[in-house]
Amino acid sequence: MRQTTFIKPAEVTRQWYVIDGAGQTLGRLATQAAAVLHGKHKPTFTPNVDCGDYVIVINADKIVMTGDMEGKKYYNHSSYRGGLRTRTARVMKESYTVEWVELAIQGMLPHTRLGDQQRKHLFVYTGAEHPHTAQKPVVMEIKR
Repeated sequence: MRQTTFIKPAEVTRQWYVIDGAGQTLGRLATQAAAVLHGKHKPTFTPNVDCGDYVIVINADKIVMTGDMEGKKYYNHSSYRGGLRTRTARVMKESYTVEWVELAIQGMLPHTRLGDQQRKHLFVYTGAEHPHTAQKPVVMEIKR
């Protein structure tokens, strides 16, 4: 009989991955990045432990979105009366590229305290350069 092993937080080993977003579709990139952040790609996945890895997304300004760029809307409220802010996907891609990619990836993570820890392991940059070369990140290929 096989036994399910649960990893403890002290036993977690983390890896750094770089995802090049040039020419990638936003949804496909977000699902695979969220799986790595959550730790689902590891055989030692434990649902109640943050066992995910770090993800760096570069060339976020070259990520494409298929579908209706004007129909997809992002909402935010300032908690004041009349404070609802609505932005289309086109405005988000042109003016707030990093936030646009982060929202797509973070929306696929759990909305709990565990998800808050996992969200801190995501780094998004618009250019091809990133300041995490000392961590020796591995290039991750996205399936098209």
